[in-house]
Amino acid sequence: MQSDAKTVTEYLLEVPQERLAVLKKLRALCRKHLKGFKETMEYGMPNYRRDNVAEVGFASQKNFIALYILRTDVMNAHADQLQGTGISHGKGCIRYSKPERVDFSVVESMLKATARSKGQVC
Repeated sequence: MQSDAKTVTEYLLEVPQERLAVLKKLRALCRKHLKGFKETMEYGMPNYRRDNVAEVGFASQKNFIALYILRTDVMNAHADQLQGTGISHGKGCIRYSKPERVDFSVVESMLKATARSKGQVC
């Protein structure tokens, strides 16, 4: 779902109720671990930027919740944790077909690694 919301708070008011708790938790973890990042609304979804580069985002899409981790080194380092979990993922996007499939310990690890990373952005 691409949103016209101007703020992340407004965005969260638009998401389906069954996804709201997960999206709020994703936001809380981003705000906790991405110190020095700026929270913005871009591409119709919440993004977290550092040095004017978007590195993390999340969205409620039609058929899934998407988490965008755009540091290549971070995605590569967590590839084993994403395999065999029943979730779909690509180069910089993790797609959770059901809210209960979000493994917040893996998400938190990726956010911490993103905050430390100086690697390449996808």
